[in-house]
Amino acid sequence: MAKTGEARRGVARLGVDIGGTFTDVALESDDARYSAKLLTTPHAPERGVLAAIHAVLDEAGLAPQDLSIIIHGTTLATNAIIERKGATTALVTTEGFRDTIEIRHENRFEQYDVNIDLPPPLVPRRLRFVVPERIDARGRVVTPLDENAVVALAERLDAAGVESVAIGFLHSYVNPAHEQRTRELLMPRLGGVTMTLSSDVSPEMREYERLSTACANAYVQPMMGRYLVNLEALLQTQGFVCPLFLMTSGGGLTTVETAIRFPVRLVESGPAGGAIFAVHIARQCKLDKVLSYDMGGTTAKICLIDDYQPQTSRAFEVARVYRFKKGSGLPLRIPVIEMVEIGAGGGSIARVDRLKRITVGPDSAGADPGPACYGQGGDRPSVTDADLLLGRIDPAGFSGGRMALDRDAAEGAMRREVAGKLDLALELAALGVSEIVDENMANAARVHAIESGKDARGRTLVAFGGAAPLHASRMADKLGLDRVLVPSNAGVGSAVGFLRAPISYEIVRSQLQRLDAFDPTAANALLATMYAEAEAIVRRGAADAPLTETRSALMRYRGQGHEIAVPLTAKTYRREDAAEIVAAFEEAYRRLYSRVIPGVEVEVLSWVVLVTAPEPRSEERLPALPAAFAAAPSRRRAVFDPETAEFVDVAIYERTALQPGATIPGPAVVVEDETSTVVGRNFDARVDARGYIELTRRGA
Repeated sequence: MAKTGEARRGVARLGVDIGGTFTDVALESDDARYSAKLLTTPHAPERGVLAAIHAVLDEAGLAPQDLSIIIHGTTLATNAIIERKGATTALVTTEGFRDTIEIRHENRFEQYDVNIDLPPPLVPRRLRFVVPERIDARGRVVTPLDENAVVALAERLDAAGVESVAIGFLHSYVNPAHEQRTRELLMPRLGGVTMTLSSDVSPEMREYERLSTACANAYVQPMMGRYLVNLEALLQTQGFVCPLFLMTSGGGLTTVETAIRFPVRLVESGPAGGAIFAVHIARQCKLDKVLSYDMGGTTAKICLIDDYQPQTSRAFEVARVYRFKKGSGLPLRIPVIEMVEIGAGGGSIARVDRLKRITVGPDSAGADPGPACYGQGGDRPSVTDADLLLGRIDPAGFSGGRMALDRDAAEGAMRREVAGKLDLALELAALGVSEIVDENMANAARVHAIESGKDARGRTLVAFGGAAPLHASRMADKLGLDRVLVPSNAGVGSAVGFLRAPISYEIVRSQLQRLDAFDPTAANALLATMYAEAEAIVRRGAADAPLTETRSALMRYRGQGHEIAVPLTAKTYRREDAAEIVAAFEEAYRRLYSRVIPGVEVEVLSWVVLVTAPEPRSEERLPALPAAFAAAPSRRRAVFDPETAEFVDVAIYERTALQPGATIPGPAVVVEDETSTVVGRNFDARVDARGYIELTRRGA
């Protein structure tokens, strides 16, 4: 628990993040911050949320009515898709296109695997229905909607016990009339069934991605709707009168009503909060090149941040069958902060495969039963068990002493599943688990940087999440990085990031425009409609705030199969502005591919409008950094050194006792309630003026 002063009533803001293992909460006012980390309650996540909120309120001495806002992020939608625990969902589509979501693109993401497995669709074939109708790519009705067929379909849907329906017709992104009419006909005949229109959730061309996104939204909508309605009601009955907002995958906040309508936009809400947290740290410390490293109990997330902006994308894959192989998952067309996410968290399970290799993850022990050392019945070794056996974690001080760890259980699991099978000493087996997970993360960072046309080297590693500070210096060694930053409240970084996010909403609409025949009237009309729709959503949470409009376009050379995102100026376009749009495209294209293609027409496939309220900002009165002085350790402990392969006696420091200017020579461990920072033998640490721990490579 961290605190920096007394919170003032009526101005406290609270962020809460449900993870696969822990539920994190951060509360702050202008001059105070408190945080808590409790085990997630998978079968009733709202219980964990309320328990975490009350824990931090009690610590701050506040009552529910003292909060001005609650911002919530969750992995519930993601987990429902991955674990296939969503609603019984049907798809209604154009006659002849029943199998679009199963045919996919007919691509082979693993070229030489003759037994390749494709991710099964969320909607099985028996629940995919077709009706006669057809709209062409220009929005003209070719075959009118057969309304009698739609009415007859209602009886079949009811008999199938369907809880949610996705409606996705061909070319509905340009003319949604048939989808809207189908909903009008089905809704009164299917009481209590939720409905998702592909033209609402993903109004873009490419029917497979659009239908996949609509099906995913429909699949999680009943569960997320019930959860959010129940959570909001529960908060109100317990005296919380402040508004509740949800973090979206794109890094903005939205209302409960919008989240219930489009829950698919929440699939990466927790990781997005972490990226926003890293952006805030980068801006504070004037770091223009950052590698954000967020390692929690279930996964590790890595994000590249340049010039205080994270990478963003319009496409995302969830539930990949081939671990992290691109193309092996279900595509979602939603705004996301682009990052690589791997199954490497504190709860990731270690085992020995048939080739006598140590493997880690992607499966996790989660919160129930959790790692073996939690003493809740878990009998398989995890990364947390390895860290405990290596001396990086104090079994009596874990989670501020509220949760004692069982070292004997960790030893038994590691010996049985890894050390015994490889005839290794216990500490070498634990080191093997740790080294494998660190190398997996470092390799993921390298590949992600290369795929983005960037370099991981020369960056500052910003480490947060419950497990990242434990592994940050070793990961920096593997990546050749010279600087690591562990900010305050690193253990609950995503929850703190929620408090830095603005209320915003992004809308995408497909409208094909060849720029040699640019139609500014059509473009202006579309963009005005998009702005009005996004503004109405943002105004629900920012009624009087000044709003910012950011535009971009998804563009390509005519004949290409894929497009790139191009930033545009928000204004009323004239015909002569086509040259300006082409120039913006060529600049973006050259930055990605180091060349342009002369003499080829350029076209816009889709237009993007992002409407944003001001970011919440607090005044920072930063004192001057005092002269360096050697910090005094609180005790010493044996910690296993991966370079010498032996235990060494290292100094242990309490983070709450460290003052700005304190210096710590490595190797050492800095402990706090929610995490611990391992200072490797190649690093020295210093506490900066904000209280952040800065690790610098010796001699760099």
